[in-house]
Amino acid sequence: MTKIAIFGVGLIGGSLALCYKGKPGYTVVGHSPNPKSVEKLLKRGVVDIATTSMAEAVQDADYLFLCVPVGNLEDYVKQLVELPLKPGCIITDVGSTKASVTESAAALVKEGVYFIGGHPMAGSERHGVEAASSHLFENAFYVLTPAEGTPEREVDRLTAFLSETKAQVVRVDAREHDEIVGAISHLPHIIAVALVNQVRVYNETNPLYQNLAAGGFRDITRIAASEPSIWRDILVNNREVLLKLLKDWNGEIARFIQLIEQSDGEGIAEQFRLSGEFRGKLPERRKGMLTSLYDIYVDVPDHPGIIGSIATLLGNARINLSNLQIIESREDVPGILRLSFRNQEEADRASELLGEQYAVHV
Repeated sequence: MTKIAIFGVGLIGGSLALCYKGKPGYTVVGHSPNPKSVEKLLKRGVVDIATTSMAEAVQDADYLFLCVPVGNLEDYVKQLVELPLKPGCIITDVGSTKASVTESAAALVKEGVYFIGGHPMAGSERHGVEAASSHLFENAFYVLTPAEGTPEREVDRLTAFLSETKAQVVRVDAREHDEIVGAISHLPHIIAVALVNQVRVYNETNPLYQNLAAGGFRDITRIAASEPSIWRDILVNNREVLLKLLKDWNGEIARFIQLIEQSDGEGIAEQFRLSGEFRGKLPERRKGMLTSLYDIYVDVPDHPGIIGSIATLLGNARINLSNLQIIESREDVPGILRLSFRNQEEADRASELLGEQYAVHV
């Protein structure tokens, strides 16, 4: 049996566990220092074994996944260094910063034990093991950042092992990874947070900002609602890259300031043309760092049980609803439900199905 130990069985760790649990030849062990979390993992059937003991989790483990927040990785590394690890064991992580983690984890590397940094570039708008899915990594990139000197056979072994996730495994230098992910994920999160906070300040003297900040504004700033402690650790760990990116961003903003000051309409249009041209070349069918959501809007009367009826209709048709939000619901105004789906096909099916009974807008 191949034993897999997962530390931090949340969205990513839980999804990894579900990729292997129940398949012949694998035993999946989940670790949490919290006894209540251990009980929840067993109750939900995410792992075969759950324990609060790190020693029990790593005993005879062939693969160790560190799925804890980036800020906690160093503490876990210090504890793992003191434990007897099985010869041939591969340790990996799932953090979105790699250079600092690879340096910290160097202490784990000894004869017959290897650390290979990892980053599955898929996520969800939801958090926790409740959101875990064996399909999370399908059609996503799974980045491996082996340190210099890591035996090729071990990288190949981990790559083959990860084939069960149905992700596309790619190899990237750790620092190059941090630069790229900093630009396509970390920087957008900073911009979204800064933009929301700017409007929040305006709203303190005019509540109309909040009332009118719906639709597109809410869509483009969705990532501003990400978990604060996780992003605190990510940004601190990738600070050198982000400081450079933010200076470059200031340059882009300065360009727009100059164009607007000069009323340079052609220059403004050119910036939009260039961005549209590049954006049109981005892959549409592959999962990325920022989760895509496909929304439809349904006008519904303010009747008891109406939301349950819609959810039941979708469930009976095997249409997976990713998220639901009530945008407006007053006694004298029809409610508007915003329904989110993970792909366009399911959004189209839902629109057709619900359109038979309700007014649907896309």
